[in-house]
Amino acid sequence: AVRSTRVRHCRTREAVRILPKPTFASQEETMHGFKSYFPSSLYTSTAASAVVAAKAGAAPAAGFAPSMTFQHPAAGFIAASQQEYGLDYFLKGALAGGICCSVTHGALTPVDVVKTRIQLEPAKYTGMMQGFNKVIAEEGAGALLTGLGPTAFGYFVQGWFKFGGVEYFKIQAANSMTPQQTWDNRNSIYLGASAAAEFIADIFLCPLEATRIRLVSNPSYSSSMVGAMTKMAGEEGVVSAFYSGFGPILAKQVPYTMAKFAVQGIAAEKIYESIGKTPKTCTQSENVSVSLMSGVIAGVTAAIISHPADTLLSKINKAGAGGSGGMLSRLGNIAAETGLWKLCTQGLPARCVMIGTLTAGQFGIFDIVMNAVGASKFHFHDPSKPDDH
Repeated sequence: AVRSTRVRHCRTREAVRILPKPTFASQEETMHGFKSYFPSSLYTSTAASAVVAAKAGAAPAAGFAPSMTFQHPAAGFIAASQQEYGLDYFLKGALAGGICCSVTHGALTPVDVVKTRIQLEPAKYTGMMQGFNKVIAEEGAGALLTGLGPTAFGYFVQGWFKFGGVEYFKIQAANSMTPQQTWDNRNSIYLGASAAAEFIADIFLCPLEATRIRLVSNPSYSSSMVGAMTKMAGEEGVVSAFYSGFGPILAKQVPYTMAKFAVQGIAAEKIYESIGKTPKTCTQSENVSVSLMSGVIAGVTAAIISHPADTLLSKINKAGAGGSGGMLSRLGNIAAETGLWKLCTQGLPARCVMIGTLTAGQFGIFDIVMNAVGASKFHFHDPSKPDDH
């Protein structure tokens, strides 16, 4: 009996010795492109476990069928390209975001000039076409490009952090959930990712937006962006000159961006459903077309939601607006002087045209640049439809 016990003990030790050494998962053992942080031995199938058990003198259980005994938390998370979304992808997304925001905002500088004039001097500039004609007649066509420098540069920086940040936060959130949880909570993920990304982006955008508005409201203030920023900092101090509008810009940009990405995501889903296709089965031109159409819907919605804060932002960055008190005091004075209705409607048609066009262009250019740099855009997918992966 003692000898039999020793034999069994030796066999068990032999079985233990044949277990694989803990090594990190190979490329084949990664779960849908996400390299495991757990030893690959934890992914041993029950078939392999049966071999070990047989060598240890145990028989496999009845009804045994090979399967994986451990599932990584990221298992099942598959995007359109089934590839890892690492630093390289986020940098490409940030670059595409910077380019699309800079190009679209820069191209729409004339519309923004007229929109800002309507908000600042509604008695003088009564409408979009009248505003264009009046600016050209009084100051020349070149005045429509006032603030182009800070606009193009500022929105490149903002787009870098906004689009890159949305991709980063969105994918990190999706990677922390099961596929079904990700799909069920995709709208919340859009909202949370866009809010976080926009907050970071606005820290960098605010000084450049303040400079743009100062140049548009007073074209003779300075002949260049750098000159204007230097002069503003010298006259008012850095915080007062560049961050007086930080509250309004957050109130404007965060809801705007949340609506922009969430509505665009929903609209794109509905468009794909209506044509009976998925991002995977569409051609590149078809995907860009969907981005353009959904972008228009998202842009107009976001413009309406964020317009009161946009009006406040335009007014507070005009020298002397709202008195000489602190930011909150000045904002209160401006809101009281303007009135709620005018805050919500002054310059709104021009802004809907501008933001609808701008947002459509941003999503379209973003897709084009992502394809050009070899990045496959992340899409949420319904795990109940494997063909959508």
